[in-house]
Amino acid sequence: MTHPFHPLSGRDFEFVVHRRNWGEDRVYCREEDGGLFSLPAAWTDVAGADPFVVAADGRCPFTAEGLLALGELIDRLRGPSAADDGVNEIPPRVSR
Repeated sequence: MTHPFHPLSGRDFEFVVHRRNWGEDRVYCREEDGGLFSLPAAWTDVAGADPFVVAADGRCPFTAEGLLALGELIDRLRGPSAADDGVNEIPPRVSR
């Protein structure tokens, strides 16, 4: 477990399989009691380092993917804008 803020960070677990589930890469490991658990592969050393993170070398705390996701979240939280409500504004006629 390599995710720095996870409570199990730094612990080693028996690797079982690396597969794509729920739309993301997941790693399945065996617990001490023999049960299975899964977690995102990015939280482990199974997945290689993100090329952007390597190239940024600590100079940029954000990825393009993360910033795009943040923008989409902000748009959803703001709700529909006047331009998106499907109503066209009709300006008043000016008499001549």
